[in-house]
Amino acid sequence: MSSATDIRRGAAVLAGIDGSRAAIHAARWAVDEAIARDVPLRLVHVASADPTATTSPYEIPLGVEYAETVLREADAAIRATGKHVEVDTVIVRGDPVDALLAESRDAELICVGSAGIGAVSGRFLGSIAAALAEGAHCPVAIIRYRNESPRSDRRWIAAAIRASTDGEDIAIAAMEEARLRHAPLLAVGLWQKDFGFICYDELDRLVASWQQRYPDVDVHPVTTRSGLVQFLNDADDRVELVVVGSDDAGRVADIVGPHSHPLFGHPESSVLVVRH
Repeated sequence: MSSATDIRRGAAVLAGIDGSRAAIHAARWAVDEAIARDVPLRLVHVASADPTATTSPYEIPLGVEYAETVLREADAAIRATGKHVEVDTVIVRGDPVDALLAESRDAELICVGSAGIGAVSGRFLGSIAAALAEGAHCPVAIIRYRNESPRSDRRWIAAAIRASTDGEDIAIAAMEEARLRHAPLLAVGLWQKDFGFICYDELDRLVASWQQRYPDVDVHPVTTRSGLVQFLNDADDRVELVVVGSDDAGRVADIVGPHSHPLFGHPESSVLVVRH
């Protein structure tokens, strides 16, 4: 593990590390992304803006000490996967949202973890993950952490396809993820204001053209008028990852879902927000 403080080193896949199990889970998920892109995996911890906070003049600043500890733990978890990836660690100071948005300028992808929206994690999702989803300069992956077993062994990737210009970017990103994760792909055609409803025949033609480039990906086109969140919630099999464009960045909280809710269902999926 190489280490740096307040240093940026060029293109990488970033993983935000805050000491939570959800963050470590996201970092593990990001390993394959870094390998596929042939770039380092950079673990980023945002420490307090006050570098002088110490218990005594002779000790390491408490924020730096904590940062180094959680970064070591994340690095160890990545090494335990047995996958060969270059890992950098970076400590930056300041507001977490501002710092991660700045880091995203040179990144291939930024990954953060979420355990869902609850009394504690709801604030995290609202202040950091949602802000990244809507404002980052690169694609953003918000990785849902679960303790429970999945509803089924088959884990899908879903792509939210609308009749707009970013559909091709979403499809390519989803195809790449399906290939990388060895997962089947649902191409979900959706209604969009000002563009209307993408019909099944049109979606089928688009899927056929995409499969010429990705013949090894198992793609299933489907259309729905119920909306993306309701469609995902009604799905029989678990949708592991939902790939969306900037139009759906504001729906991240609805897709990632809460820890639990006695009245309403939620998809509880990870989300990848695609940027041009």
